[in-house]
Amino acid sequence: MHFGLTDEQRMIVETTRAFVENELYPHEAEVERTGHLRMELIREIQAKAIEAGLYAANMPEEVGGAGLDTLSWLLYERELGRANYALHWTCVARPSNILLAGTAEQREKYLFPCIRGEKWDCLAMTEPGAGSDLRGMTASAKRERGDWVLNGTKHFISHADIADFSIVFMATGEEETPRGRKKLITAFFVDKGTPGFSVRDGYRNVSHRGYTNAVLEFDDCRLSDAQVLGEVHKGFEVANTWLGATRLQVASTCLGRAERALGHAISYAAERRQFGQQIGKFQGVSFKLADMAMELKAAELLTWEAAWKFDQGTVSEADMSMAKLKATEVLAMVADEAIQIHGGMGLMDELPLERIWRDARVERIWEGTSEIQRHIISRELLRAVGG
Repeated sequence: MHFGLTDEQRMIVETTRAFVENELYPHEAEVERTGHLRMELIREIQAKAIEAGLYAANMPEEVGGAGLDTLSWLLYERELGRANYALHWTCVARPSNILLAGTAEQREKYLFPCIRGEKWDCLAMTEPGAGSDLRGMTASAKRERGDWVLNGTKHFISHADIADFSIVFMATGEEETPRGRKKLITAFFVDKGTPGFSVRDGYRNVSHRGYTNAVLEFDDCRLSDAQVLGEVHKGFEVANTWLGATRLQVASTCLGRAERALGHAISYAAERRQFGQQIGKFQGVSFKLADMAMELKAAELLTWEAAWKFDQGTVSEADMSMAKLKATEVLAMVADEAIQIHGGMGLMDELPLERIWRDARVERIWEGTSEIQRHIISRELLRAVGG
């Protein structure tokens, strides 16, 4: 592994950071104040992102994306992660790479329009009674007269209000396992406007203002076999094949916000004077800065190593879980300490710190809670010795 960045990677970092600072930062206050991201603003920034070559950059080159290796993609994600989440996720969209699992016809209908910025996708797994336990889902799809009939509810579905279609995971049967009967899961494309499919407003969220969630309801929603993504009963295989790196994506965006918070803390510690000297000269503050920098470096190294191993084909579930777990918990610590260094000003909305602090909370929950990540890590350790 080489610890230095290539010229291309440095260019990606510099280009993305300049875009974030010039095109996203100026709109953060509006989104934070209103809790709403205007469609006019989305389209304006989207056009600039497409022109800059930053839109759908997570996708392979052969389908119109940037064709970045995993480390380069995560460096790009880190820079985007510095900004308000709604701004960078919606306006500089990265379509779910699960779309790559579709057939040629499905790619034409769903993948390519997302890459061109003509459509948005959303992913629907979570249910009111089934969060981390996906096999506990009750929403189902059953065969009826040659079609699939979907019934049930999904919630916490990110940006479903603007999505043109949803990739929905439904229970389609059961199988016997050594631990008893388990649900079989199938993934489906469901277009907005399909009879029996409705999208309603979700919950008010303390994190990521402007980034919405929704409740999806299915009431005898009828689909054809052409709407199945992957194989019937193989939804988990589709998800595990294509969605593994999303934990690294979360880790990377957290690194960007943590780095931004640390930068504010360092500047303030050097500028603010109390008792006749810079507050950074006091051990109580200087040690905080040292710990923040050290923990951020550790989180970066775990994330970059996992990215490198991903491209080598040697990454493990534990590698990605460690990166996600460490980065999300480091972000929480850095954000909290940055506010402590600023004192009362840290909680005022003149600075991005109170937003970063609020936004950090959800990162330890979505894409697998911290407890789930620890379970994955410990399970891998025990399996190596027959546990």
